[in-house]
Amino acid sequence: MAYPLTRKLRIEPPGAWAGWDLAELWRYRELLYFLVWRDIKVRYKQTVLGALWALIQPLAATLTFTIFIGHLGGMARQVSEPYPLFLYVGLSLWTFFSTAISAAGTSLVGSSHLITKVYFPRLLIPIGAIAASLVDFAIGFAFLLVLMAFYGVWPSPAIIWLPFFVFGTILCAAGVGVTLSALVVRYRDVRFVIVFVIQLWLFATPVLYALDIIPPQWRLVYAINPMAGMVSGARAAVFNQPLPLDVIAVSTAAAVVILIAGVRYFLQVERQFADVI
Repeated sequence: MAYPLTRKLRIEPPGAWAGWDLAELWRYRELLYFLVWRDIKVRYKQTVLGALWALIQPLAATLTFTIFIGHLGGMARQVSEPYPLFLYVGLSLWTFFSTAISAAGTSLVGSSHLITKVYFPRLLIPIGAIAASLVDFAIGFAFLLVLMAFYGVWPSPAIIWLPFFVFGTILCAAGVGVTLSALVVRYRDVRFVIVFVIQLWLFATPVLYALDIIPPQWRLVYAINPMAGMVSGARAAVFNQPLPLDVIAVSTAAAVVILIAGVRYFLQVERQFADVI
């Protein structure tokens, strides 16, 4: 008597990259749009000035730092460019970066009602929070053209490099934001650490000062901070200066490593979110 062939089914945990399905993320693009639109509406709901806050924040920071760091602290004498414009370029990128990682860090906890009820790629939640922050960045960064005209700084061919540094900032924010969002689900006190880390990170980034004050022997070590290359490169593009290619290369590599490591960690712990959130 002949017996039918049997097949064996092996059940094992998915690999670290099993959830990194770009095709699936694309299929859920309408959900991503909904998440972005939801975050934008919540941010400006019942506000008097609405989207103007996206412009007020970097302008207020520029004015404050210009007075206390630029003039009273003497930092304005260390740069050849108009210090308010010099500061605004860096603060525009930094404000987006800090806002994006703060929003992404708490995005999963804020969407717990979705995570525990329906399936969708959880990676969309921090990505949506970061994408929503791009709206504020676009509003604030558009004012840069006004400041450039006011100070008589006209765009040069070097300005074509500016989108590269904006994209690099997005990559860095995505890597850090995705990592923090996964950590906050498991360790809720990480939410309080985020604010502290952002404050320290600001002073470790050439936002308030020029890259030139860093000793040459420490530049590449300093460039491990991915925002160092993005901010200094954006300034060079705006003011038509030579690009600090060594710093940009190291910072870009650091941003890519942070993104890969962040996504890998997120995918490893993603299946536990519904149980611990």
